[in-house]
Amino acid sequence: ASTSLRPRVLVRLPHLRRPMALSPRRSMATREESFRDKASVGPFTWKAASVFLVTGVGLYYYFVTEKAKSQERRREELASKSVGKPLIGGPFLLTTAQNQPFTDQDLLGRWTLMYFGFTHCPDICPEELDKMGVAVDMIGREEVLPIFISVDPARDSVEQVRKYITDFHPRMVGLTGDYDSIKQACKSYRVYFSTPPDAKPTDDYLVDHSIFFYLMDPLGQFVDAFGKNTSPTEVAAKVREAMGKWEKAGGHAAAGLTKA
Repeated sequence: ASTSLRPRVLVRLPHLRRPMALSPRRSMATREESFRDKASVGPFTWKAASVFLVTGVGLYYYFVTEKAKSQERRREELASKSVGKPLIGGPFLLTTAQNQPFTDQDLLGRWTLMYFGFTHCPDICPEELDKMGVAVDMIGREEVLPIFISVDPARDSVEQVRKYITDFHPRMVGLTGDYDSIKQACKSYRVYFSTPPDAKPTDDYLVDHSIFFYLMDPLGQFVDAFGKNTSPTEVAAKVREAMGKWEKAGGHAAAGLTKA
């Protein structure tokens, strides 16, 4: 029997080399290259971070500057609202019922209801101050300050004014002074009064004077005047309306003021 010969097939297997161990120096160099590659590619590089930081700082200062400009424009707008209105208000130096100095600068930051009268007034002054006190309570805002300014320096001492204002409102500020100081305040606020310059505390006389009271804004500017026929409800409504317009225009921040 013949034996069949099958051809032999030789299969060459790939030669597998063992991985070469990296020396410590080579390993460190490889890691440094990998770190540099990661730092130089990808969505957020060091260069991009620097650009982002510089841009962010620039935008911050831009918005701060623009905000300051905007506030200044609003402050000027608020300050110009009295254009066309009577020039009421100005400098004065008087004394409070606590015997402390009080000037027009102490009004800044507050809404003020201001009445000029005298403590010996038989009827009109008490009625108007009562109305003012009721209106202040109806408004319900702490920054509304009722103020009584005496036009009778001879008889309205600090102690007399202190006792008088307690009948009207707990937050009411009473002010008095000598004749020249009161005359200056009345001149600034366009208030008429007939007190004789040489009147004595023991003299018996009545004082003719303006009988309305003013609403002044936190910049010390005239807003409105309320006469004898204006009710407390009407006063409160007009004050709230003025406060709403003020706040809509930017309020204390736009005017560069802090609330007192």
